[in-house]
Amino acid sequence: MKLGGLKIATIAAAVLLAGCAQMRAHKGVVLDPQLASGIQAGVDNKDSVEKLLGRPTFTGQFTPNDWYYVSRDVNQVAFRNPRVTKQTVLIVRFDQKGNVASVQRTGRELVMNLDPTGRKTPTLGRKRSFFEELFGNIGTVGAPGLPGAQNPGQ
Repeated sequence: MKLGGLKIATIAAAVLLAGCAQMRAHKGVVLDPQLASGIQAGVDNKDSVEKLLGRPTFTGQFTPNDWYYVSRDVNQVAFRNPRVTKQTVLIVRFDQKGNVASVQRTGRELVMNLDPTGRKTPTLGRKRSFFEELFGNIGTVGAPGLPGAQNPGQ
């Protein structure tokens, strides 16, 4: 009997540990540092950059002359939210003629962690109870003296 119980305990422990699996993933473009460092302002243009690095991850919202190449490594444990372990953003800016004006590289320092799990939206004003919200407007619709109210006696 003990041997059967030991097997069940071992299987249960293995299943619990499998739930704590760790997943590593790469997202975005795979940036080759040598190719990225070969891009020079005044020498390269949009066509040559696209041949070297491929299409950008996204372009600038206000100007299509800003190209962004985003490379990100994330680590996720079980069902938790993924955490960024490494990030590289290569920003290639072009002038009006399509030639490279500047190349910038940033890292993980621009990653912002947000906590969108709050259950309440902060508002200004007084707090009203559930019943005040539910019954608060009874009698105010069409009451005399309120702007926009219609008085049938006039």
